[in-house]
Amino acid sequence: MIRRDVITVGGSDARGYLHSQLSNDVASLTVGASAYSFILEPTGKLSALVRVRCSDDDCFVLDVDEGCGASTLARLNKFKIRVRCEFELSTQEVVTLRGLDAAARKSALGVPGAVAAWRPDDGAVDVFGAEVPTVGGDTDARQYHEERVRCGWPIFGVDIDTDTIPAESSLVDVCVSFTKGCYPGQELVERMDSRGSTAPRRLMRLPAQPANGLPRAVAGGEYLLNGTSIGRCTSVAGDHALVMVARAHLGDVEGPANS
Repeated sequence: MIRRDVITVGGSDARGYLHSQLSNDVASLTVGASAYSFILEPTGKLSALVRVRCSDDDCFVLDVDEGCGASTLARLNKFKIRVRCEFELSTQEVVTLRGLDAAARKSALGVPGAVAAWRPDDGAVDVFGAEVPTVGGDTDARQYHEERVRCGWPIFGVDIDTDTIPAESSLVDVCVSFTKGCYPGQELVERMDSRGSTAPRRLMRLPAQPANGLPRAVAGGEYLLNGTSIGRCTSVAGDHALVMVARAHLGDVEGPANS
């Protein structure tokens, strides 16, 4: 079980306002559907990584990593001018089901309060305000951390932060719609995509124990490959590490597991 900061957004303009501020498509979300999205500054740098869920036609629930709610709320209020919607911030405990196969994941998503987590193939479901479903057990803190690193899912403020641009996060595929209307920071996202630009660095999942007898990766330290530092390690758990790899070294570590 973990804690998540939750922002409830309600009002007749809630859908339109969120659609104008988030990088993913909120306008087409049906009741019960959810999606991950970035909230960006006009510069294109990250302000928040959110999951947005449509609970009613004019009511949405955004959840973020614990401790990120206040800054996310401040960013949403920044451009809220003559908009009919209200925000309410809270913190909630969340049952985290991980390592589910396809059938168990489908069953878990039928539980009241259940929301799809991470990527569809990651076998992850979060349940808000509920007891542990019979389809699987809640992970403890160690298991949760190990699973999120294995799946390459970042924590805001640890693996990515306000100095990160979307292309560096390795989450553009799940957090950005390239067919929706304008939103703050869109210009940088679209420009890098259309030009095929490589970000200055990119978050990647690498072995926690590098080859050639080099020291095991340590969160906060440099990640060594063949004796050369290729970037900073942000998280380590089990057999894997998340590393913000410098552009000059991306070709040294790219492969099927990191594409």
